Amino acid sequence: MSARIERVREAAQLASRMGEEVLAGLSSRTLPELPSKYFYDDRGSALFDDITRLPEYYQTRTELAILEGAAEEIVDHALPRELCELGSGVGRKVRLLLDAMARRGLLERCVLLDISEGFLVESAHTLDSDYHGLDVRGVVGDFLEDLPALGPGGGRLGLFLAGTIGNLHPDRVPAFLRAMARQLEPGDSFLVGFDLVKDEARLHAAYNDSAGVTAEFNRNILRVVHVHLGADFDPDAFEHVAFYDRDNAWIEMRLRASRDMRVSIPGAELRLDLNRGDEIRTELSCKYT
Repeated sequence: MSARIERVREAAQLASRMGEEVLAGLSSRTLPELPSKYFYDDRGSALFDDITRLPEYYQTRTELAILEGAAEEIVDHALPRELCELGSGVGRKVRLLLDAMARRGLLERCVLLDISEGFLVESAHTLDSDYHGLDVRGVVGDFLEDLPALGPGGGRLGLFLAGTIGNLHPDRVPAFLRAMARQLEPGDSFLVGFDLVKDEARLHAAYNDSAGVTAEFNRNILRVVHVHLGADFDPDAFEHVAFYDRDNAWIEMRLRASRDMRVSIPGAELRLDLNRGDEIRTELSCKYT
């Protein structure tokens, strides 16, 4: 059985939607911003994978350790026949759950939803190769808008790991959870990984690693906007900024212009004037108690 790949939108629709979102974000009168989902082209996904291996980045190691101890208990509680992951992956965390399902004789289906088509295709085909007889389905889409593309639940364990829910502004979380609930049937389960509030120095180090990988990941969003919308950003003219906002309990990532510049973004019908020191917000990473 070969993996099936479905696309919620065609390329032209994706570009149009991206142009609308970039225009709205960069036109903000308070703080210009870019949607963090646009980090994740193939290069951005690879850079994030590199981040998860950095000594400063604790989240992946912590979540892996939790799942190593709890995967069997989770599967015994949920009794899923389908694992449905938001944000595709072939890493150890997902495999711990797939293996636990297989040992219980429950593993039938795996559905992956991710915005990065190249990474999704690779993940889906790897799982299809490694798990004989598994029905693997990949959906290229946005977990904020395209959850209905997952189809109805039934024997489903939804999976949303890596603290990714922290990238949503807290005001948006209830609507997201309601939307996910609509894709679950009575008896289905949803497993979410929340990153907790902790020592500020540890948080700061995790987003300002000494190797500069997070800085390169941050600047990659400008390259994605260039590729898809024709923007003429110079990524090297922006400094990586990441800090902990104690009042809001979140990390903010920004890009700071190192010189005055005018940026043209034809695909968003926008010309953006930036002065040296101006900042563009690229991500929130909310921490929870």
